[in-house]
Amino acid sequence: MATKSRRWFGAVLWGNSVALSWMWGLGLFFSVQFTTQFGVFGLLTFAIPNFLGLLTFGLVTHHLARRQPGSESLAQFFTSWSRPFRLVFFLYQVLAIALTIFAFLRYVWQPLGLEPWLLYMPLTLLVVLAAAILFGEEFDIKRIKFSHGVMFLLMVPALVILILHAAVRGTGTMEFPKLPTNDWNYWGYAVPIIIGFLVGPWLDLQQWQRAIQMHRERVSIAAGYWIGSVEFFLLLMFHGLMTVWALNWGAAEHIRIGITGHPYGQEILMRLFSQSSPWVFGAYGIFVSVCVLTTLDSGYIALRWFLQSNASTSNHPIFSLVPNRLLTSPIPVFLVCGIVALAGALLRFELEFFMIFYATFFVGYSTLAIVRCYLVSRANAIPQVKMFCIGSLAVVIFSYGYFLRSPFFQIVGSLLPLGYVLWLLVKPSSSEEFLSDKEELDAQVSDAASSAGAVMGPPSGAPASAAFAAAAAGPLDLAAIANSLGGHFEGKWFVHSFMATYADTNSVGNVYFGMYAMWVGKTRELFFNRVMPKFNLKNTPFYILTRSFEHKFVRETREFETVSVKIRVAGYNRKFATLEHEIYDSAAHMLGRGKQTLLFVSSSDYKMIDIPPDVYTAFIAHT
Repeated sequence: MATKSRRWFGAVLWGNSVALSWMWGLGLFFSVQFTTQFGVFGLLTFAIPNFLGLLTFGLVTHHLARRQPGSESLAQFFTSWSRPFRLVFFLYQVLAIALTIFAFLRYVWQPLGLEPWLLYMPLTLLVVLAAAILFGEEFDIKRIKFSHGVMFLLMVPALVILILHAAVRGTGTMEFPKLPTNDWNYWGYAVPIIIGFLVGPWLDLQQWQRAIQMHRERVSIAAGYWIGSVEFFLLLMFHGLMTVWALNWGAAEHIRIGITGHPYGQEILMRLFSQSSPWVFGAYGIFVSVCVLTTLDSGYIALRWFLQSNASTSNHPIFSLVPNRLLTSPIPVFLVCGIVALAGALLRFELEFFMIFYATFFVGYSTLAIVRCYLVSRANAIPQVKMFCIGSLAVVIFSYGYFLRSPFFQIVGSLLPLGYVLWLLVKPSSSEEFLSDKEELDAQVSDAASSAGAVMGPPSGAPASAAFAAAAAGPLDLAAIANSLGGHFEGKWFVHSFMATYADTNSVGNVYFGMYAMWVGKTRELFFNRVMPKFNLKNTPFYILTRSFEHKFVRETREFETVSVKIRVAGYNRKFATLEHEIYDSAAHMLGRGKQTLLFVSSSDYKMIDIPPDVYTAFIAHT
């Protein structure tokens, strides 16, 4: 009973954190803008897709987490599933952070009219960045639900003060003018909003990190997101209905015309409350500040998680040149976001300029990400260049529609990425883009066999090593025999060929599964001997250890079959080197493939070290 109560309490805390982290600059201030334009009906048009998109994400990730046993099942799924979307995840998060900081400067600070703005605005930006970094460093993902719980408790009195202030003053007498909701102009906004927010959470690192952590803590993801989605919906409705109340009390006079000629009213509440009592003004300031801070500290923690995981697994050479602390710190990213936000505020940009990307560019990626949750495909099967071009084209089309007041182009810009993903699924060559598990395995075998045949060349039953063939055809060539025994290079691949014998088989007659790893290990030793011939175990200052090893079995082989093991350096960073291997029979059929990660320790104290210069020099020629 106590355990069940703790889990429900955890679901409440996590639900609150979900709601506050999703109450970012876009949801916080566009709820005011859309209510200003279309009234309560417009507010519902904005709030309901937001609510459904967040809830659907929670329910689906709950299902994904339960497909496999264990508390790490969702984390493991995310690691493999997110690989093709890593850059998009990063861009999505960076834009969300920049947008939130911009919205605070543009619609909270600038309406106060503090002068000289050239002094106050950078100082305000530094305060925002410092607060976000401080809370992000102080509270990791395990503790953030508690800090957000405290912030919500601070927000509650502020909400009560604002509601009481509105109730005491009454609803007012002036009905503010609003645009009609039965024409194309309304649908030019409604369609992008519905599409963008229904699929929006799928590229948000903050939400994925929360869902993964909930599952680790044995908290129901579905329950947490039900609570969070409802709380988020209520906060949106509160902010929108406060806008309706403010407009009925004359706040419409604060609506202004922006640089595009459109009317904007995101800051009308701030302008109205700044003229009220200090209690009301302070309450609204607390409400907005909590929403902004809980987004930025969540973004900081999520970015740090994302950067650390990619720095530790990526094999790109750049990671060996840049200090690891710099690669995994979100601080440089936050500084860039702050500069972008500051420039946008100085240029008098609007929230919609940032919002365009969430209604167009990211729609295709989000939809494709949802599809990939249930349709397995190779990581490189996603048409990255095409997706980027379609997304960029959608941004341009929507932008023209927005600036020229053409609802048709706004709708087309939002539907274009969605339509392209649907086309990918149904077009005649869709089997080349999305493969099932069995098709993926067959495709890898076929591709590997074709490439191996082109490189290796010998027909079935022929010796795999050209050195043996040369020795058999002519006088004894000791150098050729030594080369064949010690392996040889074929391009970047180091190849060791031999014949499987009875000692390699099991009672059934096929090769025992453990022998494949033994063969790879022997080939690796021969590779080391070839590239580092002066390595001496007696006086070496470092040891090479195996951090991980994985192998995928494709075909079986039997005794007296000629086997070739190929191994190459796939990549490296500061700490780790990754080797790939492939095993073929004499007919160039792939028997298996896999990879292993190496780490390096000092021979004196076994402490982990960077890749030694000798190893780096030996490996760099073969990457």
